[in-house]
Amino acid sequence: MQAISARLWSAGFLSARYSGVALRSSGDPVLYINNPEGAPSPVRRPMLDALSELNQIHYSKIGDPETLVRIAQFEMAFRMQTSVPELTDLSKEPASTYKLYGEDARKSGTFAQSCLMARRLVERGVRFVQIYHRGWDLHANIPEVLPSQCKDVDQGCWALVQDLKARGLLDSTVVIWGGEFGRTVYSQSTLTPTDHGRDHHPRCFSLWMAGGGVKGGIVHGETDEFSYNIVKDPVHVHDFQATLLHLFGINHEKFTYKYQGLDQRLTGVESASPVKAILA
Repeated sequence: MQAISARLWSAGFLSARYSGVALRSSGDPVLYINNPEGAPSPVRRPMLDALSELNQIHYSKIGDPETLVRIAQFEMAFRMQTSVPELTDLSKEPASTYKLYGEDARKSGTFAQSCLMARRLVERGVRFVQIYHRGWDLHANIPEVLPSQCKDVDQGCWALVQDLKARGLLDSTVVIWGGEFGRTVYSQSTLTPTDHGRDHHPRCFSLWMAGGGVKGGIVHGETDEFSYNIVKDPVHVHDFQATLLHLFGINHEKFTYKYQGLDQRLTGVESASPVKAILA
């Protein structure tokens, strides 16, 4: 799973400068963020400035854009050295925080603490935050596993939305909860009261959204009685992406990135449009 998980933070065909940074659940939040022995913080800034000058000279001769990426990465690492320790220090969070998110938010690596960290990142100006909850691939053993999975995400998700709203951040933040495909409503594997499962189902699936520009309290789309096919208001993944870009103030048809000689577009070359029915 490690290789698959690593792709979650990749920028795909975009430059490496747009890749995400994963925060670890134990040990140092980010590897190699601490200064090595003999290199105190006051000397780091002049050292990076000198290294940047050398890299700029190299770039002027070779013209490799990855050189600029490396400069940007060094600068981001320096900013993280000064900001990550404070970001991940939850000792000053009041008791009301843990009443909201639940006691699991005190434990490193829990989904509840990830939701709390998401709020702390957003209020510090981080523009994109992704948290990940594994273990939903329930081809069997649903009665035992699913209740604990739902318990994990229920309070944390609710708390995050409420916390953002209370701090005046929800209007400028889009919260999305979802996966990459649905599950069948009919049973897979054995069929007993204590052991049954559901298979992958890419034909239709659901997600929920809250926050800036999204109309609350509505349901959009409908399946047949077997939840097998969409029968009303389908939303293609490209339409969903076009909707998100619209919420960000971006015209998806003009949002391109040159890669291997082609102007790539997130919504592809197929017809796509924002879903106006869910816009506030």
